[in-house]
Amino acid sequence: MGYFLGIDVGSVTTKLALIDENKNLVYNSYMRTEGGPIDAIQRSLVTMYGTLGEVPVNGVGTTGSGRRLAGIMVGADIVKNEITAHAMAARHFRPDVRTVIDIGGQDSKIIFFRDGVPVGFNMNTVCAAGTGSFLDHQAVRLGIPIEEFGEYALRSKSPIKIAGRCGVFAESDLIHKQQMGYKKDDLIAGLCLALVGNYLANVARGHRIEPPVMFQGGVAANVGIRAAFQQRLGMEIIVPEHFKVMGAFGSALLAKRNFERRRISSNFRGLSRIASFTCTPRTFACTDCPNNCEVNEFYISGELVSRWGSKCGKWFNLNLSSENRHEEREAPLRA
Repeated sequence: MGYFLGIDVGSVTTKLALIDENKNLVYNSYMRTEGGPIDAIQRSLVTMYGTLGEVPVNGVGTTGSGRRLAGIMVGADIVKNEITAHAMAARHFRPDVRTVIDIGGQDSKIIFFRDGVPVGFNMNTVCAAGTGSFLDHQAVRLGIPIEEFGEYALRSKSPIKIAGRCGVFAESDLIHKQQMGYKKDDLIAGLCLALVGNYLANVARGHRIEPPVMFQGGVAANVGIRAAFQQRLGMEIIVPEHFKVMGAFGSALLAKRNFERRRISSNFRGLSRIASFTCTPRTFACTDCPNNCEVNEFYISGELVSRWGSKCGKWFNLNLSSENRHEEREAPLRA
């Protein structure tokens, strides 16, 4: 039996999902990126290799903000943006889904479906209020574990009104209310409601949210945010079992579909090889014309495997990435 691997490299976490030919999830991992995506990818694959051994992989897909780097590093067959990957996963688990709320470490997204087809999406632009990194920061400042953040909110009897227009206002107002002596339960419940209001205003942007609604991404683990969404929307919020790795799962599904359409051998470099080689990114400025392009290079065990960033194409002839790899070049329809 062949398997299909999905890798989702975000700004805060790196996720893996391995599925079999029947689309069953047979392995997944969720690891902090900690500012080093190359090391996080390698550590994740080393752990997978130690658990499963050298499994036959027929296709690999990458997604997330670090999808291009991950694709070059592991030899991905398909590279897609996170909107496409999350939509694919949501539709797999819930074919009748109408709205997907996805909140990760640094960004927030909403995807709209009609008859099982994604028809539009929005993302946060300048405000990261309510994302995982923002909530982590507030939990540290309040002196509570992030895993217990939502439980504090559920215990609240009288949530405090917090300004939620942006992360800066929310934090400053939270500090002000904290100095006035309000209980942590009420402060956190008020913050959750404010952040959900910010999401609906700045991400959903007035679009109608229709059920079934799926909530995925790392922040879906926060029961306080989930309860705030249910209160504000007046409808059930569905959190799938594998909410943390939905992007990686969707990427694995895309790799499977790509394999079935093209029936070519995978570019995947192999778990044992990736576990042992060294990866080194480099950059230089090309001064041959006024563009002053920043050209990026990627080396594996001292060998140049990819080079990109040239606007005129001068350096494209040295891009050694496989021609079998496909990268999404057009963004999906924006709502």
